[in-house]
Amino acid sequence: MIQLQTKFSRQVDEHNVLPEYPRPSLVRTSYLNLNGRWECAFSKTPEIPLSFDLSILVPFSPECQLSGVSRQLKPGEYLWYRRTITLAKPQQDKRILLHFGAADQTAEVFVNRISAVRHCGGYLPFSADITDYLQEGDNELIVRIQDESNTSWHARGKQSLKPGGMFYTAQSGLWQTVWMEIVPVNYIEQIFYHTDYDQGLVHLKVLTQHSAPVECVISGKDMEPVCINGMTNSELIVSLPDFHPWTPEDPFLYLVSLKSGVDRVSSYFAMRKCDIQTAPDGTQRFFLNNKPYFQAGVLDQGYWPESLYTAPTDEALTADISRMKKLGFNMLRKHAKIEPERFYYHCDQLGMLVWQDMVNGGSAYKHWFVTYLATLMNWNHISFSDDEKHAGLLSRLHPEGKDEFRREITETIAFLYNHPSIVVWVPFNEGWGQFDALAACEQIRTLDSSRLVDHASGWFDQKGGDILSLHYYFLKLKFKPESKRAAALTEFGGYSLSIPGHSCCKKVYGYKKFNSTGALTYGYIDLIRQTILPAVKKGIGATVYTQLSDIEEETNGIYTYDREICKIDPDTLRKWNRALKEAGECKTYADHPTDH
Repeated sequence: MIQLQTKFSRQVDEHNVLPEYPRPSLVRTSYLNLNGRWECAFSKTPEIPLSFDLSILVPFSPECQLSGVSRQLKPGEYLWYRRTITLAKPQQDKRILLHFGAADQTAEVFVNRISAVRHCGGYLPFSADITDYLQEGDNELIVRIQDESNTSWHARGKQSLKPGGMFYTAQSGLWQTVWMEIVPVNYIEQIFYHTDYDQGLVHLKVLTQHSAPVECVISGKDMEPVCINGMTNSELIVSLPDFHPWTPEDPFLYLVSLKSGVDRVSSYFAMRKCDIQTAPDGTQRFFLNNKPYFQAGVLDQGYWPESLYTAPTDEALTADISRMKKLGFNMLRKHAKIEPERFYYHCDQLGMLVWQDMVNGGSAYKHWFVTYLATLMNWNHISFSDDEKHAGLLSRLHPEGKDEFRREITETIAFLYNHPSIVVWVPFNEGWGQFDALAACEQIRTLDSSRLVDHASGWFDQKGGDILSLHYYFLKLKFKPESKRAAALTEFGGYSLSIPGHSCCKKVYGYKKFNSTGALTYGYIDLIRQTILPAVKKGIGATVYTQLSDIEEETNGIYTYDREICKIDPDTLRKWNRALKEAGECKTYADHPTDH
């Protein structure tokens, strides 16, 4: 594999790695970033090694170039991190919290050789109150990692120890920011916002260990601040009769200041509503703020050639979002991965809708069934139940894997609940580890009634959720609009072009291959004109083009893997996205946009 780099890797400063505040939905002034050089070691046994003979740049996984290690953590091995932090004597009325954005896959954290916290799951944040393990002066932090990757039933997304095609290099370890903060004993742990768009209300709950008075101030451009007092752990209701709605075209955010005791935090929320209603043409379509709103999306898998799961800089995250907006897209489907919270913050600020996948797990997939046969079954409208009888075909035989998946649904929604950019949850994709999708849908709706659910993206539809979810790469696109669910083309395209010097693999994977940017552009035009636009007129309310960038062998990106070349003519993308939006919102549309 040829090592590619984006321009952002040149901006990485090992003395100031990803310094941005990692939790923008709940901000304190107390913040110590622990990214940077850590000692590192690999071992075969779970005992803390005698020596740490490697150096790793946190938070880049050891498999990637930017880590400085470039070594795969294998199943059965242990990856170790160590660093020393120097602290003053903690005050009696303060606590010190240690946060990990994500550690792939199973982590145990030791503070001065005492186990402080264990966590299983490679995609979600975790933390520990380490105050009682600390001493004045030097303190030793050690993290032990294990990663079974795709040899177990844990969530793994697209990672594979034998990458190829639509599956990519497995990564491990600390891949998001590590940081500390000092908080009072009874501190604000979390905030939840629930907005009632039709009534002009925002319901918020501030969580603390012990109930206490709280003051909330809401402010925004061209408005007088609104102040409300109440108690933590109880609902506060604020009326905003002349509120400013949030849309991708006008992503207005309300700023929030909270005070409880000596604790001070800042936060934000937005007023927006996403649901399905009957459009003027009589079909069920996606609405935003009670208006038809076509979602023109891109599949976004969040891989980087020099750093795999971890964007090299914060600017790299915003650049991907901004590029897609400039091309006329208004939605990203975050596929088989959960990003650091700053990604969703940027989507909130910049105005980009997000469909968020739950990360797939389960045992080894039977691709002859979930890929090839499933495509034919779906095309012939053959139903298939994801019950216990078919657990083997769908790689979900392990009860503990199912329990873990249910837990991670709950934790994912709690983690991302406040981000207005997220409008759809996607528990399952193409049957990978799928089980009881109807129950998963109900679990999600119980936890979050404010968003839509695509319960089975692609195929193995159980007739639940809010969306008839279709993937189209081969054969003929066939569907019938339904009376309750909206129809969406949640993957399509995947057109492939490998550009020498900007592709990292000689082997090329994609669904239709082209030999030039011009040929690819005209292939895209033909696809939209002949198939996608007629489907949108018929009732498709959202589309997701595969994909944002090339990834390893999969050269079907709009951009090359290094983000240097846009392979489809930008003006063409903008014009046809506009045509899709006009058709999907039942407006006057152009069947054949001029130029290209």
